[in-house]
Parts: sequence; C-alpha cells; structure tokens
Amino acid sequence: MAQPLAKKRIGFNQSAVNPLLINYFKQLNLPAGSRVFVPLCGKSIDMAWLAAQGYDVVGVELVEIAVQEFFTEQNISPTVHQHADNPAIKYYQGQLSGQTITLWVADIFALTTEDIGSVNAGYDKAALIALPADMRVQYSAQMYQLSANAPQFIITLAYDQSKKAGPPFSISSEQIQQYYGDNYHINELTSEPTSIGSVPELTASEHVWLLK
Repeated sequence: MAQPLAKKRIGFNQSAVNPLLINYFKQLNLPAGSRVFVPLCGKSIDMAWLAAQGYDVVGVELVEIAVQEFFTEQNISPTVHQHADNPAIKYYQGQLSGQTITLWVADIFALTTEDIGSVNAGYDKAALIALPADMRVQYSAQMYQLSANAPQFIITLAYDQSKKAGPPFSISSEQIQQYYGDNYHINELTSEPTSIGSVPELTASEHVWLLK
C-alpha cells in the first residue's frame, strides 16, 4: 500500500516509487510496449516501476553519475554509446523487467527527436519544478518537440514561494496553462497534501496533470 501522501516528503531522489504515479499513470491508457520519456530523470526508481508495467523508458540527465547509479542500484550492466555527432553526449542502455531503458547523459536542450526516437508519453516529476521561471517556457516547448506532442503526465508542487527558495519551485495552475495551454488539453487529475523535506512545516500540495 502506498504511504499516506500527507506524510510523504518531496525529494528529487525518493526511496519509494511516487504514489501518484502508481495511482494515476494508468489514465494515460498506454498499451504495453509504449515508450515513456522521463526528462531530468536522475536515478529515479520511478523508471524501474515504469519498466515493470511493461513500458520502455528513455530518460535524459545532465549528471552522468546519477545515470550510472541508477543502473548500479537496479543491478543492470548497461552498454554505453557515444553520440555519432557530438562527443559530449552519450547514452547508457540496459534491460529491466524485459524492457529497454535508455538514459541520455546530456543537456535536454541539446537533444533532438532523432536522438531519442519516437515516444508515446512523457512523465515529468522532477523537471518542471527544478527549473527557474525563465527556463520553463523553453523547456515546455522542447518537451513538445521531443515528444512530438505525445501526452504528458506531470506532477507539480504548490506552496508559498516566499517561504522557501526553490528548487523545487512552486508551480501554479495558471503557469501550467501558460506553459502548455497552446498545445494541450489540460486536466488536473488530483491534488494531495505533502511536505517538502527541507522545510517540513511548510504547507504544500502535489498536483497531477494529464496533458493530451
């Protein structure tokens, strides 16, 4: 059983799969074998859960050690491939639960649709809330391009930003509309109380958005 959301603390590398992912990702209605794109993925174990559900995963992470640690912690011996045209970019690839996990070590803005290949959905738990406001419009446009307008499953935080400097940053419903409204129909699936690890007394909530 998922732990109570009111007691869950937000962090960029959680020790348990996000309960909101478990409870609501099925609303994307993705068939088995679909590819899910995870931006700024770190070493998130949510990717292992996605593989266990029958999905291939393609992620992107700027910090190479996080990618290495993901495969180590999942007991996977990945193959490492260098980008054909850019020596600064590489990707690690391995198998988990019979699915392929491909993690790019790169700046997300340096990748193209040709690099990551076709994807069927995006899962963003740690990217939008990690970026300062002046980067989010560019980021949402890049996700639209890289995913070829595939549906997006996004988890955001809302709290009094004056009481804590991000990241993670607070994202309002108006901002979601600003970043994605031109290209997607936006549906808020749920909002749940939570806490932020560094400021546990701060009132906060997590919000799940389905963009199609």
